[in-house]
Amino acid sequence: MIKIKSLILILVTSSAWSFAQSCNCESNYQWVKKTFEENDAGFQYIIDKKGTGAYQAHNNEFLNKIRNVKSDIECNQTIYDWLKFFRSGHFSISKIGNTGQAVKPQSDETIKSELVKVNLEKFKKEIQSKKESDLEGIWETDPYTVGIKKFGDVYKGFIIKSGAENWKPGELKFTINADKTIGIFYVRDKTRQEVNDIHFVGKNYLEIGDFTLKRISPKFEREEEIETYYEAIQAEKPFLKVMNNTTLLLRIPSFNGALKKDIDSVIIANKAKIEKTENLIIDIRNNGGGSDISYAEIIPYLYTNPIRSIRTQFYSTPLNNQRMMFLYENYEKYGISQEDRAFMKKSYDKLNGKLGQFVSLQEDDSTVGIEKHDKIYPYPKNVGIIINKGNGSTAEEFLLAAKQSKKVKLFGTTTAGVLDVSNMYFVNSPCNEIKLGYSLSKSFRIPDMAIDEKGIQPDYFIDKTIPDYQWIDYVNGVLNEK
Repeated sequence: MIKIKSLILILVTSSAWSFAQSCNCESNYQWVKKTFEENDAGFQYIIDKKGTGAYQAHNNEFLNKIRNVKSDIECNQTIYDWLKFFRSGHFSISKIGNTGQAVKPQSDETIKSELVKVNLEKFKKEIQSKKESDLEGIWETDPYTVGIKKFGDVYKGFIIKSGAENWKPGELKFTINADKTIGIFYVRDKTRQEVNDIHFVGKNYLEIGDFTLKRISPKFEREEEIETYYEAIQAEKPFLKVMNNTTLLLRIPSFNGALKKDIDSVIIANKAKIEKTENLIIDIRNNGGGSDISYAEIIPYLYTNPIRSIRTQFYSTPLNNQRMMFLYENYEKYGISQEDRAFMKKSYDKLNGKLGQFVSLQEDDSTVGIEKHDKIYPYPKNVGIIINKGNGSTAEEFLLAAKQSKKVKLFGTTTAGVLDVSNMYFVNSPCNEIKLGYSLSKSFRIPDMAIDEKGIQPDYFIDKTIPDYQWIDYVNGVLNEK
């Protein structure tokens, strides 16, 4: 069944309409509306919950907005905002090019930046004499090396080296006022963004809105707690780190199926350590999900009793069912075995026989799966999982399984709440201008234990008086009863 669950997550794009058609923003909106109403697994659930009156008012409001948009970008954003009526995730709108592939708006490289006049060699010598940590210095934020120097009442960040073709040495990257409360940041395409979230993290890191800069000069002492935090939060692949004699840290930035081998490798390589260490911290902050099979090797170390998993049901429509047939016909391209190919055809036939209904693809039509293991590992004894609002989808599925263990406690803040309606499918608009992503399945948890718009709450809430970089140390302290 694990293999079958993973196949359900394969993303397929469909071109449901082959005829030519004259398209504009309003016709694209009407196509999205009709497609979503007829095929999305969560549509009727929200209509029943919010009412047809609220939905009609929402449509009237957005039709007026659609008729007054001034650009394709504004049109797509407005359609995206229309979709928010239903939930906060597991839907998408993206622009597509002539090839049918998603594309990003091109940067405007004609925008001219202010030049900051600095004698770079003199500046480098001046900052070397600094004894206290402040803004002035040389910093890195991929793909830039940036200098920060104070001019009167304003700190100016200027490019020293750039990995972006449209940014040159000497150009102004950002400004920060003297009391370090507000600033202006120019992003990759040189668009101006106002920022009011500016603060130091220790002596060697500076956060400006969503951007993190690391100091490279002048050098100050390494702060281990902060370095561990940034190592974890910026990691692109999983890793395991020894915190002390009694505690290990396992960082998993994503459950993307492409990372399953990396996650499994970390677990296998550190098997001996895990099985003799009392405490395990699993940091999954900002892990937005992926594939259930990615966390399969972790579950045995958390297991204390049978794990009950509430299954999903698929909404049967001709468009939705098309995916099963597509996978059946293109099984070699997606690495599908002959056995699982047969499952695709069987599922297609089952779905097509129940059009307009929700259908369980389990052979016994069961709504609950029960996972049992023969062994309960004595170590780790205690597992603390760090979570935040960046956790959704498969990450939340992992938490629902993990929190059934007597070993496990969740630390942090409430998760995103993007799980009940899932299994996204992508279809192109009639003129191949936009791609709509919507969902094919709905959890049997609805309505008794809905996660969407609510999230999963931690056992230990970490409030704002504890900075993000101290969360790992806080959990370490709780597990070690400090």
